[in-house]
Amino acid sequence: MDEERNLFGNEEGEEAEPDPENNTLNQPLLKRNRTLSSTPLALVGAKVSHIESLDYEINENDLFKHDWRSRSKTQVLQYVFSKWTLACLVGLLTGLIATLINLAVENIAGYKLLAVGHYLSQQRYMTGLMIFTGANLGLTLVAGVLCVCFAPTAAGPGIPEIKAYLNGVDTPNMFGASTLIVKIIGSIGAVAAGLDLGKEGPLVHIGSCIASLLGQGGPDNHRVKWRWLRYFNNDRDRRDLITCGSASGVCAAFRAPVGGVLFALEEVATWWRSALLWRTFFSTAVVVVVLRAFIEICNSGKCGLFGRGGLIMFDVSNVSVRYHAADIIPVTLIGVLGGLLGSLYNHLLHKVLRLYNLINQKGRVHKVLLALSVSLFTSVCLYGLPFLAKCKACDPSIAETCPTNGRSGNFKQFNCPDGYYNDLATLLLTTNDDAVRNIFSSNTMNEFNMGSLWIFFILYCILGLFTFGIATPSGLFLPIILMGSAYGRMLGTVMGSYTSIDQGLYAVLGAASLMAGSMRMTVSLCVIFLELTNNLLLLPITMIVLLIAKTVGDSFNPSIYEIILHLKGLPFLDANPEPWMRNLTVGELADAKPPVVTLHGVEKVANIVDVLKNTTHNAFPVLDDADVPQVGLADGATELHGLILRAHLIKVLKKRWFLSEKRRTEDWEVREKFTWVELAEREDNFEEVAVTSADMQMYVDLHPLTNTTPYTVVESMSVAKAMVLFRQVGLRHLLIVPKIQAAGMSPVLGILTRQDLRAYNILQAFPHLEKSKGGKLH
Repeated sequence: MDEERNLFGNEEGEEAEPDPENNTLNQPLLKRNRTLSSTPLALVGAKVSHIESLDYEINENDLFKHDWRSRSKTQVLQYVFSKWTLACLVGLLTGLIATLINLAVENIAGYKLLAVGHYLSQQRYMTGLMIFTGANLGLTLVAGVLCVCFAPTAAGPGIPEIKAYLNGVDTPNMFGASTLIVKIIGSIGAVAAGLDLGKEGPLVHIGSCIASLLGQGGPDNHRVKWRWLRYFNNDRDRRDLITCGSASGVCAAFRAPVGGVLFALEEVATWWRSALLWRTFFSTAVVVVVLRAFIEICNSGKCGLFGRGGLIMFDVSNVSVRYHAADIIPVTLIGVLGGLLGSLYNHLLHKVLRLYNLINQKGRVHKVLLALSVSLFTSVCLYGLPFLAKCKACDPSIAETCPTNGRSGNFKQFNCPDGYYNDLATLLLTTNDDAVRNIFSSNTMNEFNMGSLWIFFILYCILGLFTFGIATPSGLFLPIILMGSAYGRMLGTVMGSYTSIDQGLYAVLGAASLMAGSMRMTVSLCVIFLELTNNLLLLPITMIVLLIAKTVGDSFNPSIYEIILHLKGLPFLDANPEPWMRNLTVGELADAKPPVVTLHGVEKVANIVDVLKNTTHNAFPVLDDADVPQVGLADGATELHGLILRAHLIKVLKKRWFLSEKRRTEDWEVREKFTWVELAEREDNFEEVAVTSADMQMYVDLHPLTNTTPYTVVESMSVAKAMVLFRQVGLRHLLIVPKIQAAGMSPVLGILTRQDLRAYNILQAFPHLEKSKGGKLH
């Protein structure tokens, strides 16, 4: 199947040709053996979907130009005010939903752990196991069934699909109301079930869903038709809103407003400008205000079992950070370990996700059974492994209560006698947030045995590989933090008195290094960890660790999100083209494609219907015979008037804007029938068009609806240069024009789309380039 090819990698070119690296641009490359084609299918969430590109380019037709000239100052101010209002609402709703998720998780998991603690204190261990496992299976079942039956796109973190959307790929049903609701309930169920996944990734998706729904005025079936909202019903403004939503999600997850903005800039956004930076920062500021308000309310005990969890993440501000020149050795070691283990984790997760895809293809029941199997294994391990640990005597010098049997606490009694605690139960029999808080705990030199840390590390390495990929909303941040903090704490324990850095800070550095080694983020991650731990003195060593871990990881494989994008078959365009793309021209790509389909400025309705019926193209060049020969233009040459979108042709047919004679229309005629806001909306359902046989003989003047300023490249331009232009401007179509236009020659040689610029598709048409595949151009 085509989608399997997308999901499981690319076929290798078989021909061994001379290395084309030494070819110059004016020499044609060696023979093709097939045409340049593509399969626009990809896995969105857990569902195979047909993929389209987005129109981020401004369509400068006559209507747009008239609208732009006639806008009053009041309308411009209303538009700007609306953008800031929506940015505020995105932050407000994301903050409220994040608080709801935190409260629900802490209370559900809290009552579950209190019930288990009650049976443990009575030494009824089997009953405790049954309660623990049963509750976790029930919560996983709710999350799994919702994802599988109602919103397959809610499965997983959602961040790769958001990256693809902001890169220009339309990911169907990714930001719908059903996806949002299932993501919220599914996240609560999956996290409260004790699965090794976090709510951070889903919160980014939730923020993006809120932004998209606000921008379009609600769900598809029940949209609010307010006039000012129609200004946002286009791809450009929706892209900006979704960028604000993704930043708000990270901010809500970590209470890190600056980290959220930098995450959007560094990790998810392809296109950025200063005005968007301000609005994104405003959204995250609103999120922080909402979270701060709820923290104050919860501190007064009005949130049930919600304690220090969830919102006030991992505060280590009370630790005095002291480090010397000798500490650079363990810090460097943590960075190298993070890079090695992060790239190894990416490699193994890639294999596991392929395996899970084979299982998930068998149907809905298999998806739910896989999720329940992982939940059962997780529950048995979390409950059973603490029995392997030895009880440790409580240290009377520590002010914290020891031992505890509640839902949280740093010294869990579990199966130990009074005055003793089980260090492994402290890490395992708790919520994930509390586990991180406990392993980050400072000024607790001998709290954890090395054996317990090893068991914790190995268990979470296994769970981190096998939990991600099941049919529930899942984030990668927390599993990676748990793994990284474990080996960081172990290294701190080994160093002992040789270092002045606290063991809790070693755990923080370990978590940061593994995240940089797997996700390959640096600046945003550094700021997130500073805002997380509330300790500015950690900045220098955190920066060193992140830089080393990213450098080491990059030398082995791509980041985890790039691997997932590739597995899902999403046509993401990288910032750096392949080296061999410099030796291939766009003219050669045009030769490998079918001939371009063009329309005349005043076209017969029958021809338009024929083109729409027999092609799937989303834009068509509009050509005109040059009435007056231009300087440098041959006699009888054809003029390129511009580019018209498929959606606009369909709108013309639906509104029956036909002419009985072949003529050009006046400005007022088109403004009577269409508005620029209306043309910015996406509408391309050709099946709904009804055209009579009499209509077929009539004409349509395409000039007023044609984008007269499409981006063009000359045929001799290299593919590498064209790809950089295509990506940075956020195009959907790029016209290839000839270097010299002769009489009788078309002014357009072809149209480049996203699929044509993907390395895999080019290698299918030019297999001899396979040999020169190598690093990226910077």
